[in-house]
Amino acid sequence: MLPAAHRMRRSNEFALAVRHGRRAGGALLAVHVWQRPASAEPVRIGLVVPKGVGTAVRRTVVKRRLRALATARLDRFAPGALVVLRASAASGSATSPTLAQALDGALERALRRGAAAGSR
Repeated sequence: MLPAAHRMRRSNEFALAVRHGRRAGGALLAVHVWQRPASAEPVRIGLVVPKGVGTAVRRTVVKRRLRALATARLDRFAPGALVVLRASAASGSATSPTLAQALDGALERALRRGAAAGSR
């Protein structure tokens, strides 16, 4: 379960991460990471699981899987980071290990780009 302090709830935070953050993705999901300048706030993670993923039950399963995977990876981000995980339609039929592999790859690419280019 993703702790309440780490949940992204405000639309302006989603917009900041998606519009200004570094993006990396693949066939199953996309990751948007934006580092707030000089912030001591906790990392906030938001999920976007569109209807294309499947029925409400299937979307809920994907959300639960992504939340669990994100919780295990909170330590990879600097304090104040805003992270949006956006599932694609293919994620509805993916297994948890497959989603974990896709998330790890996307996070590695997004964070590597950020280290090379510096924070925005």
